[in-house]
Amino acid sequence: MVGFLMWLLLLVFCWPLALLALVLYPIVWLLLLPFRLIGITVDAVFSLLKAVLFLPARILGARPG
Repeated sequence: MVGFLMWLLLLVFCWPLALLALVLYPIVWLLLLPFRLIGITVDAVFSLLKAVLFLPARILGARPG
């Protein structure tokens, strides 16, 4: 909601820049999408490694701190 209100404010003060931002936003989002997917994948790999490393402790009944 705040982003939309900021865009409306930009539209009032500088409409060509606001229209340029409106056109470029989907393009930038598409360009950044692979980096988001890589981040999600790396986070999943680290979570898997953590689960595998802490599995013996969980089997022996250790409580998470």
